[in-house]
This record gives sequence, structure tokens and C-alpha cells, in this order.
Amino acid sequence: MTKPQEASARRRRGEPNPADVPVHMRRSGLDPLPELSRISAETPFARGMSPVGESWIATGLDEVRAILGDTDRFSTNPVADTAAESRRLAQAGNPLQNDPPEHTRIRKMLTPALTARRMRGMEPVIEEIVADRLKELERAGPPADLMRHFAWPVPGLVACALFGIPRDDQPQLTRNMLLGQRRDGPRKLVMAAEHAFTDYLDRFVARKRLDPAGDDMISMLLREHGDSITDADLVGLIDATLGAGLENMAGMLGLGTLALLDHPGQLAQLRERPELMGQAVEELLRYVAVVPLANFRTALVDVEFAGHVVKAGEVVACSLFAANRTQHPEAPVDDFDITRGSTTHVGFGHGIHFCVGAPLARLELRIAFARLLERFPGLRPAVPREELRFRSQSRPIYGIEKLPIAW
Repeated sequence: MTKPQEASARRRRGEPNPADVPVHMRRSGLDPLPELSRISAETPFARGMSPVGESWIATGLDEVRAILGDTDRFSTNPVADTAAESRRLAQAGNPLQNDPPEHTRIRKMLTPALTARRMRGMEPVIEEIVADRLKELERAGPPADLMRHFAWPVPGLVACALFGIPRDDQPQLTRNMLLGQRRDGPRKLVMAAEHAFTDYLDRFVARKRLDPAGDDMISMLLREHGDSITDADLVGLIDATLGAGLENMAGMLGLGTLALLDHPGQLAQLRERPELMGQAVEELLRYVAVVPLANFRTALVDVEFAGHVVKAGEVVACSLFAANRTQHPEAPVDDFDITRGSTTHVGFGHGIHFCVGAPLARLELRIAFARLLERFPGLRPAVPREELRFRSQSRPIYGIEKLPIAW
């Protein structure tokens, strides 16, 4: 495809020109641009453009961790013209969009339900889902699109199983959710899908409250917290998990597989030493960094930070991608090493807003990658690298549109 054809295709999809996307969200395939590495080294905290306009941009690992960990002076409520409007826009039940004390209330209820010990109870369910999708992937090829047959379905099915959503309802629910997130679809169709998705969640939670007898997470929360957890809390929790959570995991499975295929020496080592899978997942979380930016922070007061004054009401964007890939002291920018051991990556965020679902995400990734490599010893790309098309870099979650594979 020629450059004019590419530009025309982007316009049809409603995507911006890559040059108009802020540099801290741009990358070349899996890698940061040299410009981002230079900016991170020279000015790890400075003014710049972000998706909400001119903001402060943190690209250094230390700076990102400091801001994300400072909930006294920086708010994670949605960006708005006033503090009251910002609080009003925060989604009920979504710990990433709420400050203490509301965040504390939500997190206190969710954390016991998502501990590593409790998530191990999900292991047989995840194993079954992954096995079923690998059979479907094998029937579809080779070659077959990993994204369509594996990377997208697995996290959707796992999340639905976690919440107790009936299997017969899952295909239509997922279609409505994905259509409702499209930027290039007909407005009436997109809005209808959004309404159908939220209407289903409202009815589902109402049914669960009447009979919370299942062993799923929603039933458990209702039994343990009753009226102290509202229907809006539960709908917001499911919405946030099925929305951003599904995209996060699909992006990780697709780009993580591509990263392993890009590094055949590391892939061979992982096959020879499957006990390294836990370390490999942590390295992939750092290296791929599917979420380029953490939720925006708004200064609650004037803050002296990194030699600058951030005034109350000003917005700060924290680049998780830059922090993980250009400024990580234990991992040079192009160094992908599954034997590295523990790293202080910020793939799941930092501070009190560290991803509450991290234990489930890690378990799901370990199982999915392990079984994929076991099932297909000859796993390889089915098209030249230059034919791969990545998702628009203006989106809040990075990914790959299709990943044709053979074996």
C-alpha cells in the first residue's frame, strides 16, 4: 500500500495522521521512537501535548512512579473543567477513576476477591477456555489469525466466567461492547450497541442481587457486602473489566506473541526452560506496555515537582511506555531478556491504583502463552513483518489488528 493509500485508509477509519499523535504514544511496531528515548533522557518531566491538550508529561520511571504514588496532591478522577464535574464523571465501581475515600471503599471490597490464592481457583476454567480456543485456532489454519481465534476470545471468556455471565449471552454481549467502542462506525449503530451493552449489565446485576448463590465473583461480592455494594458499583466494575481489561489482555497476547517470535533465541530458551514462564510474562509486560499512558492525573494543589511548578488544576500524563522502555535502569531500551528476574516495571501502574486484577492477568498470560507454545512447536509468522498492521496509536490501548501465524 502506498503512503497516499495508507493516509486515505486512515481517514476512512477515523484515525489521525501518526505525526499528529503525541510522541510519547507513538512507536515503531513494538519499539519506542528515538525521539522518545531522547526526550525521556533529557527532560523526563516537561510540558508537551497529550490527548487532552497541552499537559505536563512524565516519561522518566522515577517521575512516573512518584506521581502515580502521590494521591494526596494528584487526583485520578476524569479530567474536567471543575473538581465537582471531575468527581461526577468518575465511573462507579471503577477503582482507576476514583480517589480516596471512594477508591478505598471499592478496593477494600475487590481485593479479597482477586487475591492470587482465590485466582488459583480460576486456573481450571482458564485452562479449559485456552484449550478450546487453541482447538479453534488449529481448525482455522494454518495460517490462522491469532487475534481473531485466540487473543480476543480468551480474555473475554475468562472475564465472563469470572463474573458468572451465562455462556449463551457472551457472544452478543461482546459484539455490543466492541461495536460500542468503535470510532469509525455509524453513530446510531454505535450508540445502540452502547445502550444494549449497559442495559444487559443492568439486568444481569439485578438478577444476581435476587439470587447471589453462584460461585462467581459478583455473587460472592453480593453475599459478602450486600447493600454496601450498589448495582452501579457492580455494573461499573464489569464494564471497566470487559472494556479496557479485554483490550489490555488481547493486546498483551497478540503483541507478546509477536515479541517472542521477534526474538527466536529467547523463544527457544523459554521452550527449553518452561519454568521461566513467570519471568517471561513480567518481561513481556514491561517490554510490550500495551497501555501507553496511565489515567491522567490532575493536580489538586500547586506542586513543586522535578524542578517545575505544577499548578492546581493542571493535568499530568504519565507515560508507562516510556518509563518501561526508555528509562528502566534494569532493562536497556532494546534488551528483551526473559531471564532478567524481577523488575520494577509499571505495566500494572503503581501506588494505590496498581491494577487490582493483576493476579488474574498474570495467571491468564502464563497459561495462555505456555499452552500456545506447547500446542504449536513450529509457531511462526505467516506473513512478512512489513504486512502487519498495528492498531491506531491514538487509541488508549495499543495492539495489533491481525497476527497471521503458521506452525
